[in-house]
Amino acid sequence: MNIITLENNTLRLEFARETGALVGFTVKHSAWEVLNRHHLGLSFQLLIPLPGRRNNPVYGEKQKAASVEVADDGRSVAFTWDSVASAYGGEHQIKLVMKVTMSSKQAVFSLSIDNQSEYVVEIVHCPYFGDVQPPPAAEHFEAFHYGYAEAVRRSLYPTFENTLGYYGFDYPVQYGPDSWRSGAPAVPYVLLRSAEQGLYVGVCEPSAELVAWHNELRPGYDSAIDSRVPASSSISGLDVATRFAAIHLPYIQPGESRSLTPIAVEPFLGGWQHGVDVYRRWRNSWMTTPEIPEWARQPHAWWQLHINSPEDELRIPFKELGKIGEEAARHGVSAIQLVGWNDGGQDQGNPSHSPDPRLGTFDELKAAIAEIQSYGVKLIIFAKFTWADRATEWFRDELHRMAVKDPYGDYYLYNGYQYHTATQALNINTKRLIPMCFGSDAYFEVCAGEFQKVLDLGADGILYDENQHHSPTLLCFDESHGHRLGFPVYSRDNEFQQRLERMSQPANPDFLFAGEGIYDWQFEVYHLSYHRSWDKRHLPLSRYMLPHMPLMTAISGFNDRNMVNQCLLYRYIMSFEPYNFKGRLDDFPLTMDYAKRMDALRSELRDYFWDGEFRHEVGATVTNGCGEAHHPYAVFLSKSAGAPGIAVANYEDEATKLTVELESAHALSRYRLVDSDQWTPVSGGIAIPARSAAVVI
Repeated sequence: MNIITLENNTLRLEFARETGALVGFTVKHSAWEVLNRHHLGLSFQLLIPLPGRRNNPVYGEKQKAASVEVADDGRSVAFTWDSVASAYGGEHQIKLVMKVTMSSKQAVFSLSIDNQSEYVVEIVHCPYFGDVQPPPAAEHFEAFHYGYAEAVRRSLYPTFENTLGYYGFDYPVQYGPDSWRSGAPAVPYVLLRSAEQGLYVGVCEPSAELVAWHNELRPGYDSAIDSRVPASSSISGLDVATRFAAIHLPYIQPGESRSLTPIAVEPFLGGWQHGVDVYRRWRNSWMTTPEIPEWARQPHAWWQLHINSPEDELRIPFKELGKIGEEAARHGVSAIQLVGWNDGGQDQGNPSHSPDPRLGTFDELKAAIAEIQSYGVKLIIFAKFTWADRATEWFRDELHRMAVKDPYGDYYLYNGYQYHTATQALNINTKRLIPMCFGSDAYFEVCAGEFQKVLDLGADGILYDENQHHSPTLLCFDESHGHRLGFPVYSRDNEFQQRLERMSQPANPDFLFAGEGIYDWQFEVYHLSYHRSWDKRHLPLSRYMLPHMPLMTAISGFNDRNMVNQCLLYRYIMSFEPYNFKGRLDDFPLTMDYAKRMDALRSELRDYFWDGEFRHEVGATVTNGCGEAHHPYAVFLSKSAGAPGIAVANYEDEATKLTVELESAHALSRYRLVDSDQWTPVSGGIAIPARSAAVVI
């Protein structure tokens, strides 16, 4: 085999000259042989559906390159195929140029396609690794993705987590963190990692083109009952390998040419934070965040209040709504998010943003908002544009034309949400929601008209629920919307928000734009993101990626000390939600008392725990009396001096005593509990009662 070798400071890649297959892959600084069996090498794969034979692949490793160009400096190679042969369709006039370029730390894979055949190039795997072996002596290996404000982790070794039905595939497979946030732009990178090192793989252009992350275990499990990967390199005479691909779905039409989103690969040493740092450096090179309204930049808390649903609770008439402003002000809450105010209640009538006439008139709601604001409390309107309610005449008569369509011309369906009654809980009369296409200018106009109603009410902002989640859709195939076939539905997310911002500016330059679970690139245009993180194992990936952006989580327990502690550790704004956001602040005094103490403490020490840089667990270790690692904790670097401060929580029901050790030359001297005004020297250990937290400076 004639081998072409590319090297930089971190990687050595070997390619078969004849086919362009990557046949060797070594991380130099740790001698990690990611791929060391030449016969497993792959280059690319295409899917070119034929009439009567949709699954018609082109195997790149079986295509002989027409030409190969190696740069004089040996840092790049370009393979060209003038045509390709598919498994069932013979030769196709499809030209491909795959280029691999080495920078000092990264390898970048790019592919351009000129489709002069009569068929569509639907799917492209590139780069395509024929095997990704765990690092030497690694006990665990995983795929680490961005999810709902946190990390989604899928085991690759010693078990392989299958994410799709076994009936549909020959092998155990993984496609991204979930079915609808499967890749870029919502999930622009993946880490393939052990505890000590890993590979970063991510897009290296801020493109909205869909790129999904795919893993596949061949030939399958050793033991299916525990999803175990075969321990040896072969089983039953078959090679054991874990394939990885960045999967593009470009739907390149006959006569069309396109360059795909390039993909960067970079090894890293250390925990997941070091892999995410690779992404942060690239993202920060091009993305900026908006100017956030002054009040939203400060330590503060919200109250989310629901007043109606599709099952007609009709809890608070608009005439009586203004009184909640006094309650919020009395508890020191800065903002109220009002939910279910719209015609039909929460998750009914979408995308209507007209006030529900059964709760009162438009003017009565506007007056109530003004009364709330008179107490110094901001009123944020719950808004929703992603979906349309299928049961409305508006959808049946008009909006269906603007819905995201599948390749068969049908609109997609989101199952919807259940409220209050057994009829809904058993999914009998649940309102079904239809994802709408933001590639449609007509739908932009619909949403602009509905948003104007919010502005006319005089609200201080919106919280856009399911903000551009688009579930369960990724591409739209309705060309009557004015876009191409296979249009990526995420393409105009930020453009849509910018349209709303232009509308809000004349009336209120400080209008707040918040969203639920917004993905990283949306922080280019949104001010705040809300999520729910009720999990002791919650891993604050969004906070690590954007240390200073306002992030908010739900506090719903009646003595919810641990969620308050989580907010201290991860710099989350608290959203108080008694009775699952159907209740009042006076309903849970234990939670409110502890939360106020926590907010006062981090306000007093905001140089560390609000304005400082969040570093998660990087820079310190925390151990208990037995020398075992303790979690959770978080390291902050103070804004004024860069000195570390530690926030550490004890989620358990028993007290604990802990020791903190810093990696830097700084020394910690004292600590203080959330519910105590006394500082205590750290020399005797840090004693934390059950379900409490401390700050150490």
